[in-house]
Amino acid sequence: MNADFARTLGLLRQEKDVSQRKAAKDLGISQALLSHYENGIREPGLAFVVRACDYYHVSADYLLGRTLSRDGGMIDSEALYDSSDEKGNLRGSIAATLQKKLLVNAVNLLFELLGRTGSREAISAAGGYLGGAFYQTYRALHRASGSKDTYFALPGEAFGAGAMDTQMHLQRVRYAAALRTLAGQDAPMPAMDNEVLSESYPGLMQSVTQVLHTAEEQANALLEKSER
Repeated sequence: MNADFARTLGLLRQEKDVSQRKAAKDLGISQALLSHYENGIREPGLAFVVRACDYYHVSADYLLGRTLSRDGGMIDSEALYDSSDEKGNLRGSIAATLQKKLLVNAVNLLFELLGRTGSREAISAAGGYLGGAFYQTYRALHRASGSKDTYFALPGEAFGAGAMDTQMHLQRVRYAAALRTLAGQDAPMPAMDNEVLSESYPGLMQSVTQVLHTAEEQANALLEKSER
């Protein structure tokens, strides 16, 4: 087993919010043995991996660190279509085109920098959070167009009640925890100095600055309203 397995096993238990003693009991092993698995001291057999996958509702590929998709969908990063340079086929208003370019550039730089940390957990959590934001905006547009909700696996009632908000909050918690772990391990971190980044990625940093500035303006406007 690799280090990803031990780390993911422990993180899944924390995410499920169960103690090591309870998880061990549910999985049919001793707490000491589960502790060894989570700390990478011992390697489990196939039977335990299967039970753990069922218990945490993830695929074996996810548990073993072979994919970032919990249901086991394998994504070939080399073959994945990249529309960042698309010019003729994605047509919309000038405002839509501008927003698309700003966000594509900003997200590109974010994951470029996260990739340098080597933290699969931080990358996965960031992707989960941004994926949740996309899900909400896309599904809201899907609903407004009059399309049927049957396209989505998440029940409409749960979506309307804020299930995706909860998912995004959890990803923020996972992301913060992953960054704390990196800091505690004195792991190599990317240089975040604005001048260095602007020199290395002039076009991308221009978009990042715009996205950050717009988000701050909107947040500050809300603060000003609440103080009146």
